[in-house]
Amino acid sequence: MRDFFTVDQKQLSFLDFGGPGRPLLAFHGHTSEASTFAPLAEALAPQWRVIALDQRGHGESDRAQSYQRADYVADIAAFHRHLGLGPVPVLGHSMGGVNAFQYAARHAGQVTSLIIEDIGAVMDADWSMVTWLPLQQPSREALTAALGELAPYLECTFREFDDGWSYSFDIDDTVRSHKALSGTYWNDWESIPCPTLLIRGADSVVLARDHAREMIARRDGQAQLVELPAGHVVHADAPEEFAATVRTFLAQLPTP
Repeated sequence: MRDFFTVDQKQLSFLDFGGPGRPLLAFHGHTSEASTFAPLAEALAPQWRVIALDQRGHGESDRAQSYQRADYVADIAAFHRHLGLGPVPVLGHSMGGVNAFQYAARHAGQVTSLIIEDIGAVMDADWSMVTWLPLQQPSREALTAALGELAPYLECTFREFDDGWSYSFDIDDTVRSHKALSGTYWNDWESIPCPTLLIRGADSVVLARDHAREMIARRDGQAQLVELPAGHVVHADAPEEFAATVRTFLAQLPTP
């Protein structure tokens, strides 16, 4: 079910995949949107109810004037309040992973456990790929063909506009958001008090193995690392293994 709420005069969209399970909040990365987690939500049901936000400038959410770190974290806080949930597990991929662990660090009482997918605590975000994406195409099939091997990762964002098919995100906004993502966030990472799972794609060009291991070492036994046979978008490249890893981690949590 898609729903909306308003924060700072912006309308943000989210998908509640429903079911009787315990809630799990999920946050996507750049060039994606909440619907990317549909297969995960199906795999985790009925034990878990995935609720995923279309982050500012993505999916059906409004575009914004600012894409700074504090903006994204404030959106998550408002989203959590809107849902009226108590403390919950939180999952984030890529940019959404940084958003998730910064939220966990700054709102510690609201996050019971944390799952971070293929992103580090030090970011030098490469936004160049975004500017190479093909723009308006006459049909969905033409956009798929123009994207080539990237198409499966972006197809959830495909939209039809008056002048053809393109994406639910804006290229210029995404570049601004990428640039604002760059930074060093060890203080946030090290201050997270809850159990944390870091999932790395073994073939990732975003999260280096040595950096991932350092992230685990700096958490003094509060974090664990799992590597799966995948690239940066682990939940898409290895969906069954990813879901099984998440399910196993969540099963370790005490029942409220």
